[in-house]
Amino acid sequence: MASSLTKDPSSTAGGEKTFFGHPRGLATLFMTEMWERYSFYGMKALLPLYLIAPGGMHMSATTATAIYSVYMAMVYLLTMPGGWVADRFWGPRKTVAVGGAVVILGHITLAVPNSATFFAGLVLVALGSGLLKANISTMVGHLYDGPKDPRRDGGFTLFYIGINVGAFLAPLTIGTVGEKVNWHFGFALAAVGMALGLAQFMLGTRHLSPQSDVVSTPATEREKQSALRKGLIWLAVAAVVYGLMAVTGNFADWATVPLSIAGLVIPVAVLLRMKRDKELTSTEQSKLSGYVWFFVVAAVFWMIYDQNGSTLSIFGENSTTNHLLGFDFPTSWYQSLNPIFIMAIAPVVASGWLWLNKRGKEPSTAVKFASSLVLIGISFVVFLIPLIDTADNGGRVSPMWLVAIYFIQTVAELCLSPVGLSVTTKMAPAKYSSQMMGVWFLAVTAGDSLTGLLTAPPVGVDLNTTGSVVFEVVLALIAGVGIWMYRKKVAQHMGDVH
Repeated sequence: MASSLTKDPSSTAGGEKTFFGHPRGLATLFMTEMWERYSFYGMKALLPLYLIAPGGMHMSATTATAIYSVYMAMVYLLTMPGGWVADRFWGPRKTVAVGGAVVILGHITLAVPNSATFFAGLVLVALGSGLLKANISTMVGHLYDGPKDPRRDGGFTLFYIGINVGAFLAPLTIGTVGEKVNWHFGFALAAVGMALGLAQFMLGTRHLSPQSDVVSTPATEREKQSALRKGLIWLAVAAVVYGLMAVTGNFADWATVPLSIAGLVIPVAVLLRMKRDKELTSTEQSKLSGYVWFFVVAAVFWMIYDQNGSTLSIFGENSTTNHLLGFDFPTSWYQSLNPIFIMAIAPVVASGWLWLNKRGKEPSTAVKFASSLVLIGISFVVFLIPLIDTADNGGRVSPMWLVAIYFIQTVAELCLSPVGLSVTTKMAPAKYSSQMMGVWFLAVTAGDSLTGLLTAPPVGVDLNTTGSVVFEVVLALIAGVGIWMYRKKVAQHMGDVH
């Protein structure tokens, strides 16, 4: 249906149909990403609530937050090997198809009411998302005639709308079914969403660029055997480690720890490997040094921001009325606030940057990052008010507190996320131009892994306490003020990038 919405007024003589003036393949990718994000954000809305629910896994809030954080970290960590698989073995199109199928299998596994298979379902969803996420964005770029195609930015904007439409609808449907009907029916509905996305992707592949089938740097037979051997070794190690955890009865408590450590070590190792590369020019090395500042600040940001699905969601379940204007609603609906705010505010923020730019007053990238950290800190200052109120007086508070917090966090996200994507492409060394987007996602991995380590044994911090929230406010302000104070030094490293 979407692919036949419009005809480009300047289309070819054959009257080739387009998608709002863009290649028809964009409709296929738009719908695939919308349904994938639908399943992902539905999972995000349900997971922490299911983990703490008496009718679910009935875990503590700290354990639930650790599992949720590591799950989010692994989704973004696996985008790098997902891109590697496409580059060396399958090509983007096949990798996306396999990734979609793995996500469906993961949600079906979660839909089975058996706690023994629950973690296997999480692994499958994270693995499938990693295969799909980076490669589908790559295929959007393949639809256009190079970076200078005037339609390119508009195409990615439409694609971004698809992400947020799926993210908005998921908590309202998957969340409602999971909370009000049956948790496992909710997970099954997420599988249905991804199945719809995969089905229309397979039907619409004829509209995609032939480049999407190309394996850019095919692996040799020897490299394939080496990759298989190493993969089996790591799989065996993981099976032994987690098998021992299961036997000793410590699986749920300790399963996240090795993954959290990996989520911190791998990003550091990737950046160190790049910094030690003697093939990079002095200019590229300088830009990479400047980029490390943005990476660290972004990791702190995502550590706090991604708690909107765990710390804030658990607070919403335990301490808010979930009642507004005479209407009761499920806790999972809070997760629809961010995408609706994104769609409403993003054009305003983008226009604001453009307005300031025309007057020579647009803030530098470092100042925008500093603003995002200050705002994310302010959001948790606001969080302190209802948190202290419930701690002192008991009872429940108005849901408008969470609405306000999500609003501030969305503005903060718009000061960092699109700016970070842009500066990543601009500061990438030529040798690593295709890998740097994966490096940007590793900032999310590092931030979520830090949350996972804080909430897992032996630390086991409860982030729904005033002390923890104050600590995170201070951390955000230190990071924001730090990059603001050193903004001139960062600008020197950036060279000709503005």
